[in-house]
Amino acid sequence: MTGTGSAVPLLDVRGLEKRFGGLVATDRVDLRVEAGEIHALIGPNGAGKTTLVAQLGGQLASDRGTIVFAGADITAWPTHRRARHGLARSFQITRLFRSASVLDNVALAVQAVTRGSLDAWRPARRDTALFERARELLDTLGLGAKEAHAIDQLSHGERRALEVGMTLAGRPRLMLLDEPMAGMGAEESARMEALIRVVRTQSAVLLIEHDVDAVFRLADRVSVLVGGRVVASGTPGAVRSDPAVIAAYLGDDGIAT
Repeated sequence: MTGTGSAVPLLDVRGLEKRFGGLVATDRVDLRVEAGEIHALIGPNGAGKTTLVAQLGGQLASDRGTIVFAGADITAWPTHRRARHGLARSFQITRLFRSASVLDNVALAVQAVTRGSLDAWRPARRDTALFERARELLDTLGLGAKEAHAIDQLSHGERRALEVGMTLAGRPRLMLLDEPMAGMGAEESARMEALIRVVRTQSAVLLIEHDVDAVFRLADRVSVLVGGRVVASGTPGAVRSDPAVIAAYLGDDGIAT
C-alpha cells in the first residue's frame, strides 16, 4: 500500500539500510514525505524507528540507499549541512540554558541560525529583530506569557514545546519529531498535538510517536515499520485496516476508533 502524493516529494528515501554487525536495523527502507504534510512513522519497539530518524538527520551514516531532500541528494551530508538545507530534528537543540530566561533561550536559537554560532553566551539585548523573532516563536508555542520565566519554572510539556520552538527558529522545510509526547499526561499531550498542527503550517512533519491514537488524529499519512522494513504506507484509515499491519503490529483487534 502506498500513498499517492506528488510527483516529486519533499523527502524521498530509497533502499536505506543500516547494520550493526549481524543486526539489520533498517532494511531497504523506502519512504516519501510530501511538502506540507504530517507523515507519521509507527512500529513496535525495536522496529528501527530511532535508527531511521538518525539516518535521516545525519547522526548515523547509512550503509546503503539514498536520501533525497528538497531536490538534493543529502545521503552523505553532515548533520549541520542538512539543517541548513531545511531538515531539522527536534532534539538537535535540546540543551536548554537553565540560567537564562525562556526568551533568552529562544533568542539564542534564533541567533545561532542567523549568525551561525552560539559564541555569544547571551544574545545582544539591543538586537530588536532577534527578540521580535524570539517573541513571535514563543507566541506560536503558547509560551508568550512565560518569556521571563526560568527554565526550571516550566513543566515537562512546556520544555518539550520550547525545544520544538527552538528548532522552528531555523524555518525548516521538514521537522523530524521523535516522540514529542513522551512522558506527558493527557493535558500536556493535547497541547503538544495542537502545537504540531501549528508547526505543520510552517513545515512538513515526520512524526515518530508511540501514542497511536494521537498519530491517527494528526497524520495525513502513516508508514508502519516492522523489523526494519516499511510494511505499509498510506492514509490513516487504510493503514488501520491493513491486514499486514494488524497481524504484525496492531494486534488481532486493530486500533479502536
